[in-house]
Amino acid sequence: MCGRFTLTVDLLALQERFHFRYEGSLAPRFNIAPGQEVLAVIVEEGERIGKMMRWGLVPFWAKDARIGAKMINARAETIDEKASFRHAFKRRRCLILADGFFEWKKERTKKVPYRFTLKTGEPFAFAGLWERWDGPSGALETCTIITTRANELIAPIHDRMPVILPPERHEDWLDPRLDDSEYLKSLLLSYPQEQMQMYEVAPLVNSPKNDVSACIEPVNSRSMEGM
Repeated sequence: MCGRFTLTVDLLALQERFHFRYEGSLAPRFNIAPGQEVLAVIVEEGERIGKMMRWGLVPFWAKDARIGAKMINARAETIDEKASFRHAFKRRRCLILADGFFEWKKERTKKVPYRFTLKTGEPFAFAGLWERWDGPSGALETCTIITTRANELIAPIHDRMPVILPPERHEDWLDPRLDDSEYLKSLLLSYPQEQMQMYEVAPLVNSPKNDVSACIEPVNSRSMEGM
């Protein structure tokens, strides 16, 4: 699964890398949690647009927005079968921008948090889905992160990982006219472990109330990298 991630990169650098228009400011985020706002990139009228969306997808047919708390992730293997995700998979795919994510390793009586990034330190895009739900208080835009089988770096920590799309796959993933389910599912692969690295972080990150730079600082100099 993916239940916590980071986006600390400057907005201009993100726009240069992912080629989207965004109106507003963007503060560094060191511990993004479900139910919070995340930066997603979608295509509207042929243009890439950046939007803040609530993490936890609410299907358009839902009776209650609280269902989104159970929809923070979608499994790549069954994404075209589940009623909650089928519509978005066909027509409302997005990129969810990040520069790292966290997983926890069980060690006896405690869980130890680790942060995963690209070795280059560059930001990247999770494969995501989004929906617009019309509720009593108006329209609500929400999203979910797609997960797949963990690569060899992450597997000792968790058996799942978020799908990180390489840049050459972004255009196809975002294209609302493309509805070839088998092809789209073929894009949802484990990211190469040799291009990633991980390191232990402090238990500070365990609480979503903590959103400070200390959440991403290594607890020691030991870094575990993909081979």
